[in-house]
Amino acid sequence: MDDQHDRARETLFDLPTEPNTRSVGGVPAGRPRLQRADRDQVRMRAASLDELLPADHRARLVWEFVERLDLTALHARIRAVEGHAGRPPIDPAILVALWLYATLDGVGSARELARLVDAHDAYRWIAGGVGVNHHTLADIRSGDADLLEDLLVQSVATLTMAETDDAWTVAQDGVRVRGSAGAGSFHRRDRLTDALADAELRVRSLRTELDADPNARSRRQAAAAERAARQRAERVRRALEALPGIEAAKRRKGRSPDEARASTTDPDARVMRMGDGGWRPAFNVQYATEVGSGLVCGVAVTTVGSDQGELEPMRQRLRRCFGRVPDAVLVDGGYVDLGVIGRLADDGTIVHAPPPVPRDVGRDRYRPLPDDPPAIAAWRIRMGTPEGQERYRARGETAEWVNALARNRGLQRLRVRGTERVRAAVTWFALAHNVMQADLLRRRVLGDGA
Repeated sequence: MDDQHDRARETLFDLPTEPNTRSVGGVPAGRPRLQRADRDQVRMRAASLDELLPADHRARLVWEFVERLDLTALHARIRAVEGHAGRPPIDPAILVALWLYATLDGVGSARELARLVDAHDAYRWIAGGVGVNHHTLADIRSGDADLLEDLLVQSVATLTMAETDDAWTVAQDGVRVRGSAGAGSFHRRDRLTDALADAELRVRSLRTELDADPNARSRRQAAAAERAARQRAERVRRALEALPGIEAAKRRKGRSPDEARASTTDPDARVMRMGDGGWRPAFNVQYATEVGSGLVCGVAVTTVGSDQGELEPMRQRLRRCFGRVPDAVLVDGGYVDLGVIGRLADDGTIVHAPPPVPRDVGRDRYRPLPDDPPAIAAWRIRMGTPEGQERYRARGETAEWVNALARNRGLQRLRVRGTERVRAAVTWFALAHNVMQADLLRRRVLGDGA
C-alpha cells in the first residue's frame, strides 16, 4: 500500500492544488497571474531607419534645414575625390545636422553625441547608418567660426528683412557665459614669468628624452608628454602677451596695473561679474536678433564684461554679412554711449535705449540738455514718447528671449577655450534657434501655426 502511494506521488510535474473558491468583493482570492517582462528574449525588428521616426519629428525638420544650406565650403576641404585614392569622409551635412539636433536637446559633449548616434533613434536616423566618432564631431563643432557665421547668414538671408527695402530693426543683448578656465589659473606677471621658464625647461628635457629613447612605446608616451608641455608653454606665453591689455584696462579704471592677472589654461578668458553677482572666468556673448522674425542674424564674443562699446562692432559685422546696417537697434542701458548714438544716427541707424537716470531727481531725463547735439536731443525726446517706449519694449521680447532659450539649451558653461573656438561654439546655439524659428515662420505663412 505504501509503495502505491509513493508511485502516485511520482509525477512529471506538480498537480495544482484545490482552488480556493473564496473571494473578496467578487475577486477570487489567491496569488494573481501576471505577464512579466522577459528582457533576455531575443527579438528581431524589421524596420528601415526612416520608419523609426514619425513624419513630423524634429530630426526631420533639422535635416530639411541643413539641406537648404550651401555647404560648398565644407566640401572644398574634402581631399578624397573621384578617381583618386582616399577613404570617403562623412558627409558634412550629417555632422552639421547632428550638432544642430544635439544643441536643441541641450547636448554639448562630442562623446555624448557619439554615444547617442548608437543609442537614440533620432540621432541614428540623422546619421543614416554612417559611423561617427567624437574626434570628428569635436573638430567640426569648434572649427572655423567664420564658416559657421556664413551658415548663420544663409539661415537668415531668405527670411530676414536684411535683403529687402523695408525697415530693418535689430535687438542686441549680451550674455556672460562661464569659461573653461579654472578660477585658480589666473596669475600675475612674476608668477607667469616663472611658469614660462619652468614650462620651457620641461619641453627641452622631454625633447632630449624623446630623442634618446629607442623604445617605440616609450617614445609615444614621451611624445605625448612633450606635446602637452609644449602646449602649456604656449598658453603661458599667450597669458603673458595678454597682460599689457589687462593692465591698461586696470589703469582706465583707476586701479593698479599690478593687480592684472591672466589665465594659464585659457589666456583669452577674463574674470567677469555674472548674473548672480559672483565673479568667474567668462566670455561676453553678443547676439543680434531681428525684431519681427526672431531670427538671430549676428554673433560676437568679447572678453570685456561690459556691453558698452559693443554696439558699433556688431553693426559693422552686420554690414559685412548682409551688405547693409540696421535702420534701428534696440539695446538696454548698458550700451548707452552718447558718442556712439550720435555716430550711428549720422550713418542712418536710430538707437532705441533708455536714457540714464539723472543725478538731479528733479530733472526729466527725456528732456534734452542745452549742450546736446541734435542726434542726442532727438534720442532723448524719442525715448520719452509712447511710440518710442512701445518700440523699445520689443527688445525684451526679442533679445532676452533668445538669451533665455540659449541658456535653456545648455549655454551655461563653455567646453572650449580661446575666443574663436568660443565664437564657433555659441554660433551653434544661434543656428539651432534659427532652425526652430524658421519652421515657426513657415507654419505662420501656411496658416497652420500660431
